Amino acid sequence: MARSIPQRGLRSENTEVMDAVAGGETFIVAHDGESVAELRPTLTARKTFISRRELMRNFGRHVRIDRD
Repeated sequence: MARSIPQRGLRSENTEVMDAVAGGETFIVAHDGESVAELRPTLTARKTFISRRELMRNFGRHVRIDRD
């Protein structure tokens, strides 16, 4: 669950917030009470190959894969 933090809180507690993000937490940054940004950890590694089983699980069984 993302925690909400005001822009001023992000500025004044930058080190603590960055440490929390590095630990896996997500923050929604608000400006004048309106959500304006999401601060979350980056992906450390991207997969270059997705198995057929994983693809079908993510997109349903309507995906047709041509072996050629």
